Amino acid sequence: MNNPSNNGLLTTIIIFGASGDLTQRKLIPSLFNLFRKRRTPKKFQIVGFGGTAFTDEQFREHLHKGVQENAGYAFTDEEWNVFAANLYYLAGKYTEASDFQKLADHLTQLENGDANRMFYMALPPTVFPVIIDNLDASGQLHENGGWRRVVLEKPFGTDLASAVTLNQQVHKALNENQIYRIDHYLGKETVQNILFTRFANTIFEPIWNRTYIDHVQITVAETVGVGHRAGFYDSVGVLRDMFQNHLLQLLTLVAMEPSASFSASDLRNEKVKVLSAVQPIKPEQVSTNTVRAQYKGYRSEAGVDPNSVTPTYAAMRLYINNWRWKGVPFYLRSGKNLAEKQSQIIIQFKEPPLSMFPMQTTKPNMLVLYLQPDEGLHVRFEAKAPDSVAETRSVDMEFHYAEAFGKTAIPESYERLLLDALQGDASLFTRADEVETAWALMDPILQTWEAHQTPSLASYKPGSWGPPEGYDLLARDGRRWLNEEASMMLEK
Repeated sequence: MNNPSNNGLLTTIIIFGASGDLTQRKLIPSLFNLFRKRRTPKKFQIVGFGGTAFTDEQFREHLHKGVQENAGYAFTDEEWNVFAANLYYLAGKYTEASDFQKLADHLTQLENGDANRMFYMALPPTVFPVIIDNLDASGQLHENGGWRRVVLEKPFGTDLASAVTLNQQVHKALNENQIYRIDHYLGKETVQNILFTRFANTIFEPIWNRTYIDHVQITVAETVGVGHRAGFYDSVGVLRDMFQNHLLQLLTLVAMEPSASFSASDLRNEKVKVLSAVQPIKPEQVSTNTVRAQYKGYRSEAGVDPNSVTPTYAAMRLYINNWRWKGVPFYLRSGKNLAEKQSQIIIQFKEPPLSMFPMQTTKPNMLVLYLQPDEGLHVRFEAKAPDSVAETRSVDMEFHYAEAFGKTAIPESYERLLLDALQGDASLFTRADEVETAWALMDPILQTWEAHQTPSLASYKPGSWGPPEGYDLLARDGRRWLNEEASMMLEK
């Protein structure tokens, strides 16, 4: 792994879309905190490129306001002033080759010699190809005096065909090892902890298979509606927004085999193997293995088509056809305007094969990985109730990040990902084949939903846990969603 200073050269971070919301709310607060922790390269600068006509000073003031409003940490004016001295801005259009030549000349002047460069696309993927083409044409991607890396925001494509095309377009100018496709979910400490829970503890891994696990539930629920993202969201829906990236990434971390090392190549190889082993849902199976729904009132949201059939909730059942997981269902669920903001993974173990206690009323053992908001891990097991002959009661052991490491210990996910990109560690970024394999799983579902409106679009009340059809998906298997039980465990 390269270290941040990487051969002692100056490192320039160029942000396209620098005047936008993502830069102000996430990127600069994260980079500033890395600077405060002395984790940025010793010599660095940040150059913003966007359509707004900022001067350098106006750009710094704009970002200062964003840090004041969005940083989850305290800082001094002195710290900010030292950091802000490294901020610059250039106005331009993404489609104008002449503006990219101006950028190249501006960077050459600022760098005054060889330098590393990281280009960050804080923009919709539709503009990625033209920006990369213009960077290439102006000679800015040539690694003749330092490394060149490009960070691409999600979504990477809108279906398999567009993802393949986008990969082909960016590969014309870049090698795969220069491309960092970001999924901010993978930057969350609790998501990364899935691997450590499994592979750093021998008490879990031996029972992490079809012999002991009954099923797995992955829930990512939001209490908010579409809000200011209504126009964008109505064109994508919950499957493109959450499943193809976030939920399938969580599935790979739960289900993957241990890698030969913690290197990016080995880790990503194992994730691709898992996705390749997921049994595709054929068009004729979509109606029995998926649920799609829309919250009541969605069509009245500003920016939403009054006749929209865009789903804001989805649930599905997947199977992984390999030796570890054959026959174990994975239930995935996500939606907006649900009862509780919650991201968690529940591993339900099988019931004991024989009840030997006369008054046994046991529940299956359960391991819950709480990704947010109360990050931690709980294990539910059975114990004998005091002053009884053989009555059992469910009890749990728990771990909370806030209690173990402090409430401010968990950094913003972008902070970790930006640091990794600067260090050249691609472990938490998605590779081309991984993106395409994930889209190949979602494409048949999307096509059946959109072309045939199958299954029927259900509706649900805002503030609920989704439509009855979501419960029926598990009930047909003799199971139920366990998140409410898990929440009760958390509240004890």
